Amino acid sequence: MSSFSFLQKLIFLSVFVRHALCISVSVPVVAPSTAPTLSQSLVSLSIEQDRWTDYAGTTTQNQFFFNTLDNLRLLTGEPPRVRIGADSEDRTNFNRNVQFSEAIFPAPNPTTPYPEASNVTVGDGYFQAAQFLPPNTRVIWGLNFGQNNITAGFLETKSILKAFGSPSFKRAGITLEAIEIGNEPDIYIFNGHRAATYSSTDYTQEWTAYAKNITATAQLSSSSKTKFWVGALGGSSGSTTGFSPQAVYSEGILSSVPGSLISTFSQHHYSGTFCSGSGGLLQDLMTKSTIRGNLTGFTPDIVATHAKGLDYVLGETNSYSCHGAPGVSNTAGAALWTLDYALFAPQIGISRVYFHVGIGYKYSLMQPVTLTRSPLDGTTLATPLAPHIQPQYYGAIVAAEAIGNKGNTRAVELNIDNIRIAGYAFFDGTKLARVLLINSQAFLSTDTSPRTSIHVDLGISGKGAPIKMTVKRLSIPRADATAGVTWGGQTFETSTGRPSGKVQVQTANVAAGVDVQATEAVLLTFL
Repeated sequence: MSSFSFLQKLIFLSVFVRHALCISVSVPVVAPSTAPTLSQSLVSLSIEQDRWTDYAGTTTQNQFFFNTLDNLRLLTGEPPRVRIGADSEDRTNFNRNVQFSEAIFPAPNPTTPYPEASNVTVGDGYFQAAQFLPPNTRVIWGLNFGQNNITAGFLETKSILKAFGSPSFKRAGITLEAIEIGNEPDIYIFNGHRAATYSSTDYTQEWTAYAKNITATAQLSSSSKTKFWVGALGGSSGSTTGFSPQAVYSEGILSSVPGSLISTFSQHHYSGTFCSGSGGLLQDLMTKSTIRGNLTGFTPDIVATHAKGLDYVLGETNSYSCHGAPGVSNTAGAALWTLDYALFAPQIGISRVYFHVGIGYKYSLMQPVTLTRSPLDGTTLATPLAPHIQPQYYGAIVAAEAIGNKGNTRAVELNIDNIRIAGYAFFDGTKLARVLLINSQAFLSTDTSPRTSIHVDLGISGKGAPIKMTVKRLSIPRADATAGVTWGGQTFETSTGRPSGKVQVQTANVAAGVDVQATEAVLLTFL
């Protein structure tokens, strides 16, 4: 007979289980010198150009879309920046007889229910629609470089300048931050825009000639607030051969007159190429190591770009190709991916992350117009789908609240020896203000076991160490849920896009630590 009684065994087992699900995390009281300062518009948007006016509005503002951007502005003090471009950027031409936009679309199919337009013709009203963005929004506009039609670029630029020079823009402080010439030139050989021999050298020469024309048209100079974005690459070789920042720099793109007006290198990146979804795929997307592995490969490019004095951004990014994988990109688990992905990016020198959105796209943070066919498989909907946010939007909201509106927030990733728990400490200036913890263990609708949690003890010591904190939770029913998410008790799943419900937070002792459930994020604010 065992020398341990049943009760002693039970106590031992409970202590063992608690120890197995408990981790300690060291949190600095003062910001490390390496902690980057976060942009208040860290989470920004890339919008597919073909249906831009569906987002902004034409003669009146799209109030739902405005509200979703304004929610973020209210949290950080700065609205998301907006890049208007992508595939349809290289299929857009100008005709002054068109009021807003006329687009021709391929037939939808189950994999791509809302395909990009094969041809877009726009007029002055198309660019004027940017007046409906939140005040002080900075805009990056993409020009048609794929068809290598300098006349089209000239006409588009004239219309863009006319819009941004109008009184409504000036009153609202809406500015043209940059012009982007072309989208993903490294794949022009695959989409028919260039011959199979097209190289980065060809791109650099063509870009310089095109940009020289735009520089003259827009009367840009070193004192101009409007600059150029360069790159917009779909991938990167990471070396001076092939398409990469290093290649175009070595080929002299910065030494020309328009090249001297380049402010930013833009890289595009998607986490994978999947057109169907699964629970395993969702867990992989959310996983801490996957997120870091997906981004750290760009470190040589970032270092090379910073060495030239330029910003490096993910100018178009999201989860999976085909406008997202159904049952993955449109789920609550993707909100945690968005949150961790966006906050990790600055840790390796990425200034801003532009999440791509489009009408009917599965990975869009918001759907700003009524849909009549399913974004998942293209079937006709019995009941049209009214404008709504998707779960990913909560990732943007939580990131915005963690960053705050001080304008000097710095953040450092916490060293956490756990494959599922990621964490960040936020500092207002140098003083510790908040900690965000993310548990990326996917709790799926197919799981029959009880939902797990991990207890996190915070190791904060030294002068100024906080004693009390508030706890605010991103509550998610299941990782594969497409609705029912709340942030601190509030829902953004409303007809207006504005939050509803009373904010719920708990006050706790820092020494007590906090439990973080599988598929949950928790924001701790120190008092």
